[in-house]
This record gives sequence, C-alpha cells and structure tokens, in this order.
Amino acid sequence: MENIFTDDYFMKKALHEAEMAFEKGEIPVGAIVVVDNRVIARSHNLTELLNDVTAHAEMQSITAAANFLGGKYLKDCTLYVTLEPCQMCAGALYWSQISKVVYGAYDEHRGYRKMGAQLHPKTTVVTGVMEQECGALMKAFFQKRR
Repeated sequence: MENIFTDDYFMKKALHEAEMAFEKGEIPVGAIVVVDNRVIARSHNLTELLNDVTAHAEMQSITAAANFLGGKYLKDCTLYVTLEPCQMCAGALYWSQISKVVYGAYDEHRGYRKMGAQLHPKTTVVTGVMEQECGALMKAFFQKRR
C-alpha cells in the first residue's frame, strides 16, 4: 500500500493555511506541525491582526505544538511551512529542537540562510516542496498590494 503521508500531502495543508492568511490580508505564510503523521498544530501569519511582529506562522505553530505535547521540545516533530523561515523563527525552531523542517518557497531576502541563522544541528531540512505553488501565492499577494 502506498504511503499517502508525503511531504506534498502535508505541504498542501500548510498551503491551505497560507491561503487563509491571504484572505485576511496577512502575508500568506502557513505552517503545520506533524508527529506520527498527525497534524498537532496549524497556523498562518497573524502579524496584522494581532499587531505583533512575532506572530509568524512558525511561531504560532511552535507554541500550539508545545502546548499540545505538554513540553517545550518538538523532538520527533516536523514543521511544514510554505516559506523559508526568517532568522527569528529559525532561532525558535533551534531552541525547540524540532526534528525536521520542510519548506516550500525560498526567501531570497529574509530567509534564515541568507541572514546567517542556523537550525539545531540535529534538525533535518527539506527544501523546495511545492515551491511553485507556495511562491505563486506570495507573488500574487504582493502584486495585489502594489
């Protein structure tokens, strides 16, 4: 039997979160946290709604997942996020000791790699999953704003 729980499967769920952010006028970034093929946290950017520069999708998902698990470490968890995390989110992911980060579109200007930030040495990173779809949503958002 074929495993349906692929990186694409879960990235589609993160992309749905990003679409919800788009509809609210937020920068369309969506994130989910998965453990044992089960979504335990889902979120999207809320910086405008909450007037909070730290309310990135990843930060919201990290907090929700930690609350769900009852502890601050996200070992054995995977974060799926539609855009490469920024350095702030990379720092939080570092401290959460998350096992795996999967992201869609690269952030050429503010991504954690461009800014010189690092994830935990034991964190596996997978890039470019559904990159075209994730990037197209970002482009559509900024074209709409101009």
